[in-house]
Amino acid sequence: MRTPKKSAPRTASAPAGVLPADRRADDAIWPRVTREVADDLAVDAVARDRAGGAPYDEAARLQEAGLPALLAAPGPLGRGAWRTACAVVREISAADGSVGELLAHHCVLSWAPRLLGAPAGPLSLDSRTAEERWLLAGAVEPPRPEPGRPGLALVPTGGRGYLLDGRGAFASGVTVADRLVVGARCTETGDLLLVLVDPAHPAVTVEPSADRVGQRLSGAGTVAFDRLPVKAGQVLGTLPRDEHAIAPSATLAPLALRLLLVHVALGIAEGALAEARDVSRAGKAAAPHGTDPAAHDDPYLLRAYGELATSAHTAAAVVERATDALGRGLLAERLLGFEERSDIAVLVSAAETVAHRAALDITARVLQLVDPVTAADPHGPAPGFDRFWRNTRALTSPVPSDHRLRDIGDHYLNGTHARLTLPA
Repeated sequence: MRTPKKSAPRTASAPAGVLPADRRADDAIWPRVTREVADDLAVDAVARDRAGGAPYDEAARLQEAGLPALLAAPGPLGRGAWRTACAVVREISAADGSVGELLAHHCVLSWAPRLLGAPAGPLSLDSRTAEERWLLAGAVEPPRPEPGRPGLALVPTGGRGYLLDGRGAFASGVTVADRLVVGARCTETGDLLLVLVDPAHPAVTVEPSADRVGQRLSGAGTVAFDRLPVKAGQVLGTLPRDEHAIAPSATLAPLALRLLLVHVALGIAEGALAEARDVSRAGKAAAPHGTDPAAHDDPYLLRAYGELATSAHTAAAVVERATDALGRGLLAERLLGFEERSDIAVLVSAAETVAHRAALDITARVLQLVDPVTAADPHGPAPGFDRFWRNTRALTSPVPSDHRLRDIGDHYLNGTHARLTLPA
């Protein structure tokens, strides 16, 4: 667990004007660029969290470093690209969970059309996103309709296009995105289509989510579409509804997003624990002369850190197993079988359950670990450790752990496959 440094803001980033697709073979540069961005975000994380608002500055920092284009760079969707995405998202999340969530959604959205079976090429979404340096937001599934309101609908115009109508809430990125990727139902055929739209169009209205408990800088909001013209070329693919009529690989996009968000939660927990360790070490180093050294080697404090570190290591092991399995699934592409796909889904559910529990426990208990140290130094900077717990709570609350455990148990006991496609 590496703690982001809080030293020099705005460190050097990747060379501007050079596309990450051109530099992808240089494996050495991206870990360094990611560390620099994480260190930069950690410098003012507390102040930015308290200020809230749309993450314009955060998005600019990511774009300056080239990370959105890197995660969208075209290439084989195998272990290399997947591993890079997980590592980048997790390290950024240790410094700022909101920015990590924003990157996670962007990454999966750029890959979604290819996972659904759209051909790769110079006009594919990942190629265009890397070339144009877009930041994507939206969802790989249609947003749930608000009470009393219809969901997103695509009305055919009689030609080769549609009108997009309706409104939906999105968890991340819509207030700062360059393009939106959204799912909507065709009113004529009933098909669920994935479309690419420009949020700057006058027919699009974005309403930021106000007063969020956590993940305040993820750019969440509600988007309203008022008969937005959508050309046929903006349709990226058809979302699967019948898992027996499609290739199992076409259902990996929601699993990839879920697992990347697990990396966000784990990154938040690791960042909180590492930062608490630094505060405890600083308190020990600043002990006044004559103080009993044993008071700074409290066995209960050591035990607490031992328990939390073990919890983080355990969660990381479960998450890594799921990450490896999904990487193999991405590499297999259309050779992926239903059994393998089902096994991946179970491992993702297990990773969610274990990592979310660990993250909630770690981010709550570090508040107790750092309180005695910070209380003894009223002139020291407020650490803002509550943001770790609030971010974890906001991220994990929408995930029903009981449902995940039921699916895992049903698969283990009865061999049942969890449904991964959308309801008809």
